[in-house]
Amino acid sequence: MKTALNHMTVPNLGYVDFLDLAVHLGCVGVEVRNDIARPLFDGLDPAEAGRIAADKGLRLVGLSQVYPFNSWNAEREAAVRALIAIAEQAGAETISLIPRNDGTGLGDGIRQANLRVAMKSILPMLEEAGLTALIEPLGFLRSSLRSKQDLVDTIESIGGQKHFKLVHDTFHHRLANGGPIFPDQTGIVHISAVVDPTLAIEQMEDEHRVLVDENDRLGNVEQIAALIAAGYDGPISYECFSPETHAMADPYDQIKCSFDFISSQLRAKAA
Repeated sequence: MKTALNHMTVPNLGYVDFLDLAVHLGCVGVEVRNDIARPLFDGLDPAEAGRIAADKGLRLVGLSQVYPFNSWNAEREAAVRALIAIAEQAGAETISLIPRNDGTGLGDGIRQANLRVAMKSILPMLEEAGLTALIEPLGFLRSSLRSKQDLVDTIESIGGQKHFKLVHDTFHHRLANGGPIFPDQTGIVHISAVVDPTLAIEQMEDEHRVLVDENDRLGNVEQIAALIAAGYDGPISYECFSPETHAMADPYDQIKCSFDFISSQLRAKAA
């Protein structure tokens, strides 16, 4: 696995400490965020923040996020332009676009039209910047984009294959009842587990997302194995939202143990 680390997993760490943790874990890169309870890059100039990461041998594989990108208006356009500008300054490889997730815009035909309008408007910006946008289907029933197929169809219909990729999130894939995977169109894989045995699938929320171990109910190992077998070779990034994970006393030891567990399971499947 080419492992990566999303700042949401350890939001209490400062930017440089977050980078050092990723280096210690052997990650290829990190995803930084503008939606955690600290300033983006801890207030560092984006170019300086990017230089620090590069000097440590890390890629900025993702810069999150604009929400809700598929409710397109002047405010959303300004947010996308601003995030692209920061990504260019920092040397980030991608920006992240998150669909509306509040139970509106769900109608068949409406959600596809909203998605297409937004993506057609964003595509010229990405082309000019030479940048990729990662779009994440969310598996919640209230999500306006649950289907990877809808996203792939829209990417192809607007000729956006060079500048749009999907996020395969193992949590959201399970909540959306699985379905086909699209390794060639996948730009990053997000992993996390739900281990609470009392939850029905439709009851699972972000706050339940913890590190992967033998009690995982989402099928992380099976999903990762399927993606790798189908040719996916990009980053596999830890994105946990649980307060329990955020409060880890020793994030290195616990994340390392989880990465090792996943790797051992993948080796056993491949044997």
